[in-house]
Amino acid sequence: MTSLLSIFATAILPIITLAGVGFTLGRFRDVDIGPLNTVTVYVLVPALIFHSIATASFGGATLVRIGVATAAYLLTMVVVAEVVGRLLGQSEPILSALVLVSAFPNSGNYGIPLSEFAFGPEGRSTAVVYLTVQAVLLYTGGIYVAQRSGGTRGFGGMKRALKIPLVYAVVAALLARYLGFVPPAGSTAMTTLELVGNASIPVMLLILGIQLADTDYGTALSKVGIPTVLKMAVAPLVGAGIALLVGFENPTVGRTFVLECATPAAITPLLLVVEFGGESAGDSGLSVAEYVSTTVLVTTLLSVPVLTVLIAVLESGILV
Repeated sequence: MTSLLSIFATAILPIITLAGVGFTLGRFRDVDIGPLNTVTVYVLVPALIFHSIATASFGGATLVRIGVATAAYLLTMVVVAEVVGRLLGQSEPILSALVLVSAFPNSGNYGIPLSEFAFGPEGRSTAVVYLTVQAVLLYTGGIYVAQRSGGTRGFGGMKRALKIPLVYAVVAALLARYLGFVPPAGSTAMTTLELVGNASIPVMLLILGIQLADTDYGTALSKVGIPTVLKMAVAPLVGAGIALLVGFENPTVGRTFVLECATPAAITPLLLVVEFGGESAGDSGLSVAEYVSTTVLVTTLLSVPVLTVLIAVLESGILV
Protein backbone atom coordinates (compact mmCIF):
# COMPACT_ATOMS: atom_id res chain seq x y z
CA MET A 1 0.00 0.00 0.00
CA THR A 2 1.32 3.43 -0.90
CA SER A 3 2.76 5.42 1.99
CA LEU A 4 0.09 7.44 3.75
CA LEU A 5 2.55 10.26 4.26
CA SER A 6 3.29 10.38 0.53
CA ILE A 7 -0.43 10.42 -0.31
CA PHE A 8 -1.02 13.18 2.23
CA ALA A 9 1.82 15.26 0.80
CA THR A 10 0.80 14.88 -2.84
CA ALA A 11 -3.02 14.85 -2.70
CA ILE A 12 -4.20 16.36 0.59
CA LEU A 13 -1.56 18.90 1.58
CA PRO A 14 -2.07 21.11 -1.51
CA ILE A 15 -5.79 21.24 -0.67
CA ILE A 16 -5.13 22.20 2.94
CA THR A 17 -2.52 24.77 2.00
CA LEU A 18 -4.63 26.70 -0.51
CA ALA A 19 -7.80 26.42 1.56
CA GLY A 20 -5.77 27.55 4.57
CA VAL A 21 -4.67 30.67 2.70
CA GLY A 22 -8.32 31.41 1.93
CA PHE A 23 -9.29 30.73 5.55
CA THR A 24 -6.60 33.11 6.85
CA LEU A 25 -7.62 35.77 4.35
CA GLY A 26 -11.25 35.39 5.37
CA ARG A 27 -10.37 35.75 9.05
CA PHE A 28 -8.36 38.94 8.67
CA ARG A 29 -10.11 40.63 5.76
CA ASP A 30 -13.76 41.12 4.90
CA VAL A 31 -13.79 39.30 1.56
CA ASP A 32 -16.87 39.36 -0.63
CA ILE A 33 -16.81 35.97 -2.36
CA GLY A 34 -19.78 36.84 -4.57
CA PRO A 35 -17.69 38.14 -7.48
CA LEU A 36 -15.25 35.25 -7.07
CA ASN A 37 -18.11 32.77 -7.24
CA THR A 38 -19.54 34.48 -10.31
CA VAL A 39 -16.26 34.36 -12.20
CA THR A 40 -15.68 30.75 -11.15
CA VAL A 41 -19.16 29.50 -12.07
CA TYR A 42 -19.57 31.42 -15.32
CA VAL A 43 -16.02 31.46 -16.71
CA LEU A 44 -13.42 29.29 -15.00
CA VAL A 45 -15.36 26.07 -14.34
CA PRO A 46 -17.06 25.95 -17.78
CA ALA A 47 -13.61 26.30 -19.38
CA LEU A 48 -12.27 23.55 -17.12
CA ILE A 49 -15.18 21.28 -17.96
CA PHE A 50 -15.03 21.84 -21.71
CA HIS A 51 -11.29 21.26 -21.90
CA SER A 52 -11.38 18.23 -19.58
CA ILE A 53 -14.18 16.46 -21.43
CA ALA A 54 -13.01 17.44 -24.92
CA THR A 55 -9.55 16.03 -24.24
CA ALA A 56 -10.55 13.09 -22.01
CA SER A 57 -9.15 9.74 -23.07
CA PHE A 58 -12.29 7.78 -22.16
CA GLY A 59 -15.24 7.38 -24.51
CA GLY A 60 -18.98 7.91 -24.43
CA ALA A 61 -19.75 4.65 -22.63
CA THR A 62 -17.60 5.73 -19.70
CA LEU A 63 -19.29 9.12 -19.57
CA VAL A 64 -22.66 7.38 -19.37
CA ARG A 65 -21.42 5.11 -16.59
CA ILE A 66 -20.20 8.10 -14.59
CA GLY A 67 -23.56 9.82 -15.04
CA VAL A 68 -25.58 6.75 -14.05
CA ALA A 69 -23.35 6.00 -11.07
CA THR A 70 -23.51 9.61 -9.82
CA ALA A 71 -27.30 9.71 -10.07
CA ALA A 72 -27.58 6.32 -8.33
CA TYR A 73 -25.28 7.43 -5.52
CA LEU A 74 -27.13 10.69 -4.90
CA LEU A 75 -30.55 9.01 -4.96
CA THR A 76 -29.37 6.31 -2.55
CA MET A 77 -27.91 8.85 -0.12
CA VAL A 78 -31.07 10.98 -0.24
CA VAL A 79 -33.17 7.93 0.69
CA VAL A 80 -30.76 6.80 3.42
CA ALA A 81 -30.54 10.27 4.97
CA GLU A 82 -34.31 10.74 4.76
CA VAL A 83 -34.99 7.41 6.50
CA VAL A 84 -32.35 7.98 9.19
CA GLY A 85 -33.56 11.52 9.83
CA ARG A 86 -37.19 10.46 10.23
CA LEU A 87 -36.32 7.49 12.43
CA LEU A 88 -34.37 9.81 14.73
CA GLY A 89 -37.24 12.28 14.87
CA GLN A 90 -35.70 15.17 12.96
CA SER A 91 -38.20 17.87 11.98
CA GLU A 92 -38.15 20.56 9.30
CA PRO A 93 -36.15 22.52 8.34
CA ILE A 94 -33.31 20.47 9.87
CA LEU A 95 -34.55 17.28 8.19
CA SER A 96 -34.20 18.79 4.72
CA ALA A 97 -30.81 20.23 5.62
CA LEU A 98 -29.73 16.80 6.89
CA VAL A 99 -30.76 15.15 3.63
CA LEU A 100 -28.97 17.70 1.47
CA VAL A 101 -25.67 17.88 3.37
CA SER A 102 -25.50 14.09 3.68
CA ALA A 103 -26.22 13.39 0.02
CA PHE A 104 -24.43 16.15 -1.89
CA PRO A 105 -20.63 16.24 -1.49
CA ASN A 106 -18.29 19.13 -2.19
CA SER A 107 -17.34 17.68 -5.56
CA GLY A 108 -16.37 21.08 -6.99
CA ASN A 109 -14.27 23.33 -4.75
CA TYR A 110 -12.79 20.32 -2.97
CA GLY A 111 -13.39 17.32 -5.21
CA ILE A 112 -11.95 18.49 -8.53
CA PRO A 113 -8.59 19.65 -7.15
CA LEU A 114 -8.36 16.54 -4.95
CA SER A 115 -9.14 14.20 -7.84
CA GLU A 116 -6.49 15.84 -10.01
CA PHE A 117 -3.84 15.72 -7.28
CA ALA A 118 -4.69 12.08 -6.50
CA PHE A 119 -5.35 10.60 -9.95
CA GLY A 120 -4.09 13.08 -12.55
CA PRO A 121 -5.88 14.28 -15.71
CA GLU A 122 -8.23 11.25 -15.84
CA GLY A 123 -9.22 11.97 -12.26
CA ARG A 124 -9.97 15.58 -13.11
CA SER A 125 -12.02 14.64 -16.18
CA THR A 126 -14.04 12.17 -14.12
CA ALA A 127 -14.58 14.73 -11.39
CA VAL A 128 -15.94 17.40 -13.73
CA VAL A 129 -18.49 14.96 -15.18
CA TYR A 130 -19.48 14.00 -11.63
CA LEU A 131 -19.86 17.67 -10.72
CA THR A 132 -22.04 18.36 -13.74
CA VAL A 133 -24.46 15.51 -13.02
CA GLN A 134 -24.58 16.47 -9.36
CA ALA A 135 -25.27 20.12 -10.17
CA VAL A 136 -28.23 19.21 -12.37
CA LEU A 137 -29.68 16.95 -9.67
CA LEU A 138 -28.96 19.47 -6.92
CA TYR A 139 -30.79 22.26 -8.75
CA THR A 140 -33.76 20.03 -9.49
CA GLY A 141 -34.30 17.37 -6.82
CA GLY A 142 -32.27 19.34 -4.28
CA ILE A 143 -34.50 22.38 -4.71
CA TYR A 144 -37.57 20.17 -4.29
CA VAL A 145 -36.22 18.95 -0.92
CA ALA A 146 -35.33 22.51 0.13
CA GLN A 147 -38.77 23.85 -0.80
CA ARG A 148 -40.60 21.45 1.49
CA SER A 149 -38.80 22.86 4.55
CA GLY A 150 -40.77 26.04 3.96
CA GLY A 151 -44.02 24.15 3.70
CA THR A 152 -44.19 24.18 -0.09
CA ARG A 153 -43.71 21.53 -2.71
CA GLY A 154 -43.31 21.81 -6.41
CA PHE A 155 -40.97 22.32 -9.30
CA GLY A 156 -41.11 26.08 -9.76
CA GLY A 157 -37.50 26.69 -8.74
CA MET A 158 -36.07 23.83 -10.80
CA LYS A 159 -35.79 25.90 -13.95
CA ARG A 160 -32.55 27.16 -12.40
CA ALA A 161 -30.89 23.97 -13.67
CA LEU A 162 -31.31 25.35 -17.20
CA LYS A 163 -29.22 28.39 -16.23
CA ILE A 164 -26.18 26.45 -15.05
CA PRO A 165 -23.40 27.24 -17.55
CA LEU A 166 -21.44 24.09 -16.77
CA VAL A 167 -24.25 22.00 -18.25
CA TYR A 168 -23.86 23.77 -21.56
CA ALA A 169 -20.09 23.37 -21.36
CA VAL A 170 -20.61 19.61 -21.19
CA VAL A 171 -23.04 19.63 -24.10
CA ALA A 172 -20.65 21.75 -26.18
CA ALA A 173 -17.70 19.47 -25.39
CA LEU A 174 -19.65 16.32 -26.24
CA LEU A 175 -20.88 17.81 -29.52
CA ALA A 176 -17.35 18.94 -30.41
CA ARG A 177 -16.05 15.43 -29.79
CA TYR A 178 -18.87 13.79 -31.72
CA LEU A 179 -18.55 16.12 -34.71
CA GLY A 180 -14.76 16.08 -34.67
CA PHE A 181 -14.52 19.82 -34.06
CA VAL A 182 -12.18 19.67 -31.07
CA PRO A 183 -9.18 21.95 -31.83
CA PRO A 184 -5.72 20.35 -31.72
CA ALA A 185 -4.19 20.06 -28.25
CA GLY A 186 -1.48 22.65 -28.96
CA SER A 187 -3.74 25.18 -30.64
CA THR A 188 -4.30 28.66 -29.27
CA ALA A 189 -7.94 27.90 -28.48
CA MET A 190 -7.21 24.79 -26.42
CA THR A 191 -4.20 26.33 -24.72
CA THR A 192 -6.32 29.31 -23.68
CA LEU A 193 -9.13 27.08 -22.42
CA GLU A 194 -6.67 25.00 -20.44
CA LEU A 195 -5.11 28.12 -18.91
CA VAL A 196 -8.50 29.53 -17.90
CA GLY A 197 -9.76 26.18 -16.64
CA ASN A 198 -6.64 25.51 -14.58
CA ALA A 199 -7.15 28.86 -12.85
CA SER A 200 -10.35 27.47 -11.34
CA ILE A 201 -8.43 25.00 -9.15
CA PRO A 202 -6.70 27.50 -6.81
CA VAL A 203 -9.65 29.90 -6.92
CA MET A 204 -12.12 27.19 -5.82
CA LEU A 205 -9.87 26.24 -2.91
CA LEU A 206 -9.50 29.86 -1.84
CA ILE A 207 -13.30 30.23 -1.91
CA LEU A 208 -13.63 27.07 0.20
CA GLY A 209 -11.25 28.49 2.79
CA ILE A 210 -13.03 31.85 2.90
CA GLN A 211 -16.38 30.08 3.34
CA LEU A 212 -15.00 28.04 6.24
CA ALA A 213 -13.64 31.22 7.85
CA ASP A 214 -17.20 32.55 7.97
CA THR A 215 -18.51 29.41 9.67
CA ASP A 216 -20.19 30.06 13.01
CA TYR A 217 -20.21 26.65 14.64
CA GLY A 218 -20.68 27.58 18.34
CA THR A 219 -23.37 25.43 19.95
CA ALA A 220 -24.04 23.36 16.82
CA LEU A 221 -21.05 21.01 17.27
CA SER A 222 -23.03 18.54 19.36
CA LYS A 223 -25.89 18.45 16.84
CA VAL A 224 -24.13 17.41 13.64
CA GLY A 225 -23.09 13.86 14.48
CA ILE A 226 -25.69 12.27 12.21
CA PRO A 227 -24.78 14.07 8.96
CA THR A 228 -21.08 13.70 9.77
CA VAL A 229 -21.36 9.91 10.07
CA LEU A 230 -23.53 9.69 6.96
CA LYS A 231 -21.15 11.86 4.92
CA MET A 232 -17.77 10.56 6.05
CA ALA A 233 -18.54 6.88 6.79
CA VAL A 234 -21.68 5.77 4.95
CA ALA A 235 -21.18 7.78 1.74
CA PRO A 236 -17.80 6.23 0.78
CA LEU A 237 -19.23 2.73 1.27
CA VAL A 238 -22.29 3.54 -0.84
CA GLY A 239 -20.02 5.01 -3.53
CA ALA A 240 -17.80 1.92 -3.55
CA GLY A 241 -20.81 -0.37 -3.79
CA ILE A 242 -22.26 1.54 -6.72
CA ALA A 243 -18.87 1.63 -8.48
CA LEU A 244 -18.70 -2.16 -8.23
CA LEU A 245 -22.27 -2.53 -9.53
CA VAL A 246 -21.69 -0.17 -12.46
CA GLY A 247 -18.44 -1.91 -13.34
CA PHE A 248 -16.09 0.86 -14.49
CA GLU A 249 -13.68 -0.56 -17.06
CA ASN A 250 -11.13 2.15 -16.28
CA PRO A 251 -9.89 1.71 -12.67
CA THR A 252 -8.89 5.38 -12.37
CA VAL A 253 -12.43 6.47 -13.26
CA GLY A 254 -13.92 4.10 -10.69
CA ARG A 255 -11.53 5.21 -7.97
CA THR A 256 -12.13 8.88 -8.69
CA PHE A 257 -15.88 8.29 -8.52
CA VAL A 258 -15.57 6.75 -5.04
CA LEU A 259 -13.29 9.59 -3.94
CA GLU A 260 -15.80 12.19 -5.13
CA CYS A 261 -18.57 10.47 -3.17
CA ALA A 262 -16.40 10.65 -0.04
CA THR A 263 -15.61 14.37 -0.19
CA PRO A 264 -17.02 16.48 2.69
CA ALA A 265 -20.35 18.26 2.77
CA ALA A 266 -20.89 21.22 0.47
CA ILE A 267 -22.10 24.69 1.46
CA THR A 268 -24.65 24.84 -1.40
CA PRO A 269 -27.43 23.08 0.59
CA LEU A 270 -27.43 26.03 2.98
CA LEU A 271 -28.06 28.42 0.11
CA LEU A 272 -30.89 26.24 -1.21
CA VAL A 273 -32.67 25.76 2.10
CA VAL A 274 -32.44 29.46 2.97
CA GLU A 275 -33.58 30.63 -0.47
CA PHE A 276 -36.34 28.12 -1.10
CA GLY A 277 -37.32 27.04 2.40
CA GLY A 278 -36.60 30.13 4.42
CA GLU A 279 -34.05 30.63 7.21
CA SER A 280 -35.64 29.26 10.37
CA ALA A 281 -34.77 27.20 13.41
CA GLY A 282 -35.74 23.62 14.17
CA ASP A 283 -37.34 22.36 17.37
CA SER A 284 -33.95 22.40 19.10
CA GLY A 285 -33.51 26.09 18.36
CA LEU A 286 -30.64 25.36 15.97
CA SER A 287 -30.81 27.40 12.77
CA VAL A 288 -30.25 25.93 9.33
CA ALA A 289 -27.22 28.16 8.82
CA GLU A 290 -25.57 26.92 12.03
CA TYR A 291 -26.42 23.30 11.25
CA VAL A 292 -25.14 23.25 7.66
CA SER A 293 -22.08 25.43 8.19
CA THR A 294 -20.97 23.36 11.18
CA THR A 295 -21.43 20.13 9.23
CA VAL A 296 -19.31 21.57 6.42
CA LEU A 297 -16.57 22.56 8.85
CA VAL A 298 -16.52 19.25 10.76
CA THR A 299 -16.61 17.03 7.68
CA THR A 300 -13.94 19.12 5.96
CA LEU A 301 -11.61 18.72 8.94
CA LEU A 302 -12.33 14.99 9.20
CA SER A 303 -11.78 14.55 5.48
CA VAL A 304 -8.04 15.07 5.90
CA PRO A 305 -7.35 11.71 7.61
CA VAL A 306 -10.34 9.91 6.08
CA LEU A 307 -9.49 10.75 2.46
CA THR A 308 -5.79 10.11 2.97
CA VAL A 309 -6.59 6.54 4.04
CA LEU A 310 -9.25 6.16 1.35
CA ILE A 311 -6.86 7.17 -1.44
CA ALA A 312 -4.36 4.58 -0.15
CA VAL A 313 -7.06 1.90 -0.16
CA LEU A 314 -8.22 2.90 -3.65
CA GLU A 315 -4.67 2.87 -5.04
CA SER A 316 -4.17 -0.60 -3.60
CA GLY A 317 -7.08 -1.90 -5.69
CA ILE A 318 -8.95 -3.36 -2.72
CA LEU A 319 -12.24 -1.58 -3.42
CA VAL A 320 -12.26 -0.73 -7.14
